[in-house]
Amino acid sequence: MDILVVGGGGREHAVIKALKKSRRAGKIYALPGNGGIAADAECHPVKATDIDGIVAFARSHKVDFAVVTPDDPLCMGCVDALEAAGIPCFGPDKKAAIIEGSKVFSKALMKKYGIPTAASETFTDAQAALAYLKTASYPTVIKADGLALGKGAVIVQNYAEAEQTIREMMVEKVFGASGERVLVEEFLTGPEVSVLSFTDGKTVIPMVSSMDHKRAGDGDTGLNTGGMGTVAPNPYYTKEIADECMRTIFLPTMSAMNAEGRTFKGCLYFGLMLTKDGPKVIEYNCRFGDPETQVVLPLLESDLLEIMLAVREGRLTQDMVRFSSGAACCVVLASAGYPKKYATGYPVTLPEPGEGEDIFVAGAKSEDGVLKTAGGRVLGAVATADTLQGAIGRAYALADKIHFENAYMRRDIGKRALAAERG
Repeated sequence: MDILVVGGGGREHAVIKALKKSRRAGKIYALPGNGGIAADAECHPVKATDIDGIVAFARSHKVDFAVVTPDDPLCMGCVDALEAAGIPCFGPDKKAAIIEGSKVFSKALMKKYGIPTAASETFTDAQAALAYLKTASYPTVIKADGLALGKGAVIVQNYAEAEQTIREMMVEKVFGASGERVLVEEFLTGPEVSVLSFTDGKTVIPMVSSMDHKRAGDGDTGLNTGGMGTVAPNPYYTKEIADECMRTIFLPTMSAMNAEGRTFKGCLYFGLMLTKDGPKVIEYNCRFGDPETQVVLPLLESDLLEIMLAVREGRLTQDMVRFSSGAACCVVLASAGYPKKYATGYPVTLPEPGEGEDIFVAGAKSEDGVLKTAGGRVLGAVATADTLQGAIGRAYALADKIHFENAYMRRDIGKRALAAERG
């Protein structure tokens, strides 16, 4: 089967490498892909948000199956357009993708169906939001309703910070239309857990849990980023908690979406907070997480393409999805200055990964056969091992062999997880 993967980041590179292992995988195309993905797929310069261009490409290249991974094209209806053109797809349709596309929708869904989450209020008027925030307890969380490149949730410590955030979102419109509605949400505390799941609308099968590291600096300091590294599994996510999440969150979410006429087929991501009152949903994503995918898929022992076909055709079963009992770690190498201003265009020197190691390229381009940096998060060094400590050690050993000018990485990825393992 010839496969089209929409997107061009480290997540897509991980998906493509997993798909390549399938016995039924033929040619793999990436739109737009990147300079590193080009080693594993044929890349073409069609933007992930160019829905008409994607459909035209899929038709002209007689693609047998498409995988749409980024949030923007999913929320824009890329799957709907491809399916209408006769191209079978993995990914939710536009009606289901709203679970990520609108935080106001997902919060209302959770309230209506009793799915545990933080208390919140919704505002469409900046003055009304500010009046409410004068009486709020701090810290509190302010979220833009729509997609905002992972930067639409801001934790504010006092009213002055809240006022500035509301002004940026609702008046200055730094996130465009995404900030026309905002949620003011209770600040939850506890360990965070990311759980990706396969679902065909009838069956939901969680993947290995993971722990993301969002802050730019060691010790979880500095600005929020798209993610500086991940480990899997997450030691805070015990079997007892997993069972509780299945009963109170995963199955109820799937049932709620079905009841709303928005059956979800694809990868549904649950961002969870393990609070003293039990697990609660922080956010839903309508797709594979980044960089969670980079540690989850290397632990997948089953055929990813077969799982995706079963999801699309509504015949997913538990025995189709098997993960190894080991662990994985991803260390992100970024351009110094990320997530703010940074320089690009530097040549990248990559080692040959060993068994159980991989390099997933995110922000790099190929110029005259030379791989050069082209983004904030440049790549992820990934390793698996029998133990979490082993995976972390191997991932850092691999990362230290990668070179480009102004490279930066956190040196404590997995430290919290190891401490949790030790109790």
